[in-house]
Amino acid sequence: MASTGDDESIVEKLKQKVDTRDIQKREQEINARIHSQYEKQQERLGELIGSNSTLPVTISSVRVLGATHTRRGFLERIFNPILSINKSEPYTLNEAIAEIASSADKLDRFGIFKSPISVYIDKPDQTDPNTTPTDLAVFLSAHERGKYTIKTGTEAGHAEGSAYLNVILRNIFGGAEALNANASLGTRTRSAYSAFFDTPILSNPNFNFEIGGLANTTLKSFASHEELLKGGSARFRYTTPSRRHKHELTYQGLWRQITGLAENASPTVRADAGDSFKSSITHTWTRDTRDLPLLPTRGSLLRTVSELAGIGPLKGDVAFGKLELDTQTAVPVQLYSTRTGEYWDSGISLTAGLRAGLLYPLSSGYPGSSDSKPQHSRLNDRFQLGGPTDVRGFRLSGLGPRDGPDAVGGDVYAAGGASILFPFPRVGKDTPLRFQAFVNGGRLLALKDVRSDVEKEKDGEGGMSSRAVAQSVRSTVQELRNELPSCAAGVGVVYAHPVARFELNFSLPLVVRRGEEGRKGLTFGVGISFL
Repeated sequence: MASTGDDESIVEKLKQKVDTRDIQKREQEINARIHSQYEKQQERLGELIGSNSTLPVTISSVRVLGATHTRRGFLERIFNPILSINKSEPYTLNEAIAEIASSADKLDRFGIFKSPISVYIDKPDQTDPNTTPTDLAVFLSAHERGKYTIKTGTEAGHAEGSAYLNVILRNIFGGAEALNANASLGTRTRSAYSAFFDTPILSNPNFNFEIGGLANTTLKSFASHEELLKGGSARFRYTTPSRRHKHELTYQGLWRQITGLAENASPTVRADAGDSFKSSITHTWTRDTRDLPLLPTRGSLLRTVSELAGIGPLKGDVAFGKLELDTQTAVPVQLYSTRTGEYWDSGISLTAGLRAGLLYPLSSGYPGSSDSKPQHSRLNDRFQLGGPTDVRGFRLSGLGPRDGPDAVGGDVYAAGGASILFPFPRVGKDTPLRFQAFVNGGRLLALKDVRSDVEKEKDGEGGMSSRAVAQSVRSTVQELRNELPSCAAGVGVVYAHPVARFELNFSLPLVVRRGEEGRKGLTFGVGISFL
């Protein structure tokens, strides 16, 4: 039996519980009241804008708060166009809000301010004789990001490990300029150094200019050599206002050297050893509507890369035209619920992709000149195919022409693949982790020399005639369609990190041609592009 003291203790505890319940109840009532008031304010604001959406207003001033290191002239180019003094007709309230939001978004896209940028609209001081009843004053609260970022770390991929240092200097001259410098040391990419300066044009995030240089040394064990690159590039970028289309126009001058040949290097690799200089112009067009580029569940990608090297004023000692096409489509799989009678998002998605490329040898110098003929393509410029995030189930550069132990690349290729991705049980569809089943394949071919002995003797050692090159390209493209592609199937795990896509797969080669290197078993890959 409980004592009197115990009874009092129990009563006190009951009182505390009642008090706690009362407090919790009052807190819930207060929160509900605040939420209700907030909803009413939002409704009132919506009604106010809706009922006055066509009323004429004028934007009298725009102030950016917190932009201490950003040039005034840079900001004026962004916001001056929306000031009513620069407009021939007054805004409606809806139009003014849309213009303010568009300019704030443009400022955010430069990447020099922390997101989000807060926007406030207020009436100016009515005692100011220069104001009118229709004036609006706009304030943007922006917090500048740090002037620099330094990152160090290590990376691991298939048959490669590296350590890197990345330094980014932002808003260098107060106009969203940036300097990006990188240095890395690794097992396959022995050393890589680059520095690129990027600046927007006329305070417009849709127009960018970049200039810089690089120097790197890469071990290409699949072809028994090392490649040294040194050079520079200038790049102009344009993004359409809808941001659905991106264009890049790049000039690149690169000194390349094939060196460090292995003892068993093939005659093909030895023939291309030494120095070459490539001077080229490249245009890249991209249309990307995928929701997540590294783990898409819906949308499509279409990219073309066109490169022209060594002709006309470009000079250099290699001349060719190069075209690549990359396309991908992702479709979500919706399942039907018999309980609700509706379709629901299962997190399952289907992804299919197709890539193709053609390298066309050209005569160096100006068109029509008789002092040069198209040469065979060099090892530096040919396509390579196969790898853990490329055509899975094959070793790195495991598809295509070989000379002894070396993968010497090809001039024409086509590759495709399809995957179905499932969310992990108990993990959920909102995580970047997926289980995948895939099938992929491709073919990589060198240009076929279709000349007769008489034509070869006529052309001599200076290269093929333009007519012979055209016939060779046509014959090789036809050969690409004649037989089954090398292909493989498998299952694996995919993790989409914000920086790269990680894959751990078990692959089983199904069709492997003589000389090609399939890979049965587990493979690990890291990349930003995939089939």
